Amino acid sequence: MRALVLAYAALVGACVGSFLNVCITRWPENLSVVRPRSRCPRCEKPIAWYDNIPIVSWLVLRGKCRGCGLPISALYPGVELLVALVWLACAWRYGATFLTLRLAIFATLLVGVAITDVRTYTIPDGFTITGFIFVLLAAFIAAIFGEQLPFASPFNAIVGACTGAGAIAIVGWLGEAALKKEAMGFGDVTLMAFIGAAVGPELALLTVFVGAAIGAVVFLAVIAPISKGRGKEMPQVPFGVFLSPAALVTLLYGRQMVAAYLTYLAGA
Repeated sequence: MRALVLAYAALVGACVGSFLNVCITRWPENLSVVRPRSRCPRCEKPIAWYDNIPIVSWLVLRGKCRGCGLPISALYPGVELLVALVWLACAWRYGATFLTLRLAIFATLLVGVAITDVRTYTIPDGFTITGFIFVLLAAFIAAIFGEQLPFASPFNAIVGACTGAGAIAIVGWLGEAALKKEAMGFGDVTLMAFIGAAVGPELALLTVFVGAAIGAVVFLAVIAPISKGRGKEMPQVPFGVFLSPAALVTLLYGRQMVAAYLTYLAGA
């Protein structure tokens, strides 16, 4: 039975990942994710159902369009595989529960945010508004069944959304004052409202800190040396790429992180 649950979770995750690809490519262009049906971006030939099977079709076609023969980005099967593994991991940890569904959808939306932000430097409202509404509804449903943690309660979800959005707006304002240019887009504000609704007010602030820490490490260890070695100007760094993994880390381990920090202070 457990094996069937895991297999089903991975299958559903791959299909969700396939739809996530559509959102990633269309939402930044303000296009519908429903119509028209999936098609090759080069020859615009509609993709048949048997060429649209997650992961499998890309392998069978050897990464090329059946119509024009041009390469299909490995991003598509990569996203499908990643989301399938996310759903599998959630089912492995929490079984066939409502919590598994909440966590899997939350993580999937964050994957979409991170990939879209790194590709286009935008965070579409489709991800954040959809996520915010889902998190709030799920919080009320979970309150009925008593399955809340690690997500915030309905009241804390609302307060957390305000806290997260307010905190990142303040960070952006301070950054703009210091750099004399826009330091934070409005997409980051809506993203933190979505994340804050999931983790609650205290962990929303921790998420911003963890995201900044991850961003600083990646920038100093990877981005800066590469840019310097190529003699190029330092690129703009999309913060949503770092807030997304930070949100997952904070949701799952934030309370332990805060407890460990308080224990350290007490012993210092």
